[in-house]
Amino acid sequence: MPLAATGDLVTAAAGARTAVAAFNIITLEHVEAVIAGAESVAAPVVLQVSENAVKFRYGRLLPLARAAAAAAEGASVPVALHLDHVQSDDLLREASAAGFSSVMYDAARLPYEENLAATRAAADWAHAQGLWIEAELGAVGGKNGEPPLDAHAPGARTDPAEARAFVADSGVDALAVAIGSSHAMTTRTAALDHDRLKRLAAALGVPLVLHGSSGVPDDELAAAVAGGIAKVNVGTALNIAMTGAIREFLAAHPEAVDSRTYLSVGREAMAGTVARLIRVLNA
Repeated sequence: MPLAATGDLVTAAAGARTAVAAFNIITLEHVEAVIAGAESVAAPVVLQVSENAVKFRYGRLLPLARAAAAAAEGASVPVALHLDHVQSDDLLREASAAGFSSVMYDAARLPYEENLAATRAAADWAHAQGLWIEAELGAVGGKNGEPPLDAHAPGARTDPAEARAFVADSGVDALAVAIGSSHAMTTRTAALDHDRLKRLAAALGVPLVLHGSSGVPDDELAAAVAGGIAKVNVGTALNIAMTGAIREFLAAHPEAVDSRTYLSVGREAMAGTVARLIRVLNA
């Protein structure tokens, strides 16, 4: 089917008090695994390409984006394409022509006023192109090789009153909030601040997004969705599944040289992770 629009999927999930799962893709195996996992549970899904993934692909967006779009068009479930954690304005301006329906513009590293100004400009441009735009307020951390953030550090979490003003003044369509998760976690030990989430959901009129979800246990994810999270981003969990399965296969088959033999095992493991997490979010 044709590519779905991220905004439509997130809006529908928010209305149903569920969440759409958004998985970061790096290779074609990631793309195929995410779609296969979503198809196995008959659920819509978002394929996300991060700025870091673009850098890994020699700085070229189109090869992975076009492969993802082609795979999505052959899927039996709605699949959207989202450009994630964009800091480069040049990359932002490639989004529409590359088939993306949405972007996450990431200026959260900047002081509040600079974040707001940069995000407002990005939102104005994105809306003029028909793109849905997500931003971040607070400190989720753990990106670009940094160690996972101390999510309990003073000032790390999103303030509801500040978030309300930020959304109103920036014009964004969704907000990623810092409530205790952190990017790049390899253990599922994050404890979320559900009281803060409740206050954020009451204060804001746009869908809320959870980043760093790979480190969040299933019960915490389910509670976050019940509390108002409508889009859940997952990246590291796929890489853990893929790497673990390949490592185990090669240990058992040291003679293996055909990359298809171990990549297929990794792809299958990722598909299983996708299906399991989607079930958690829609329980």
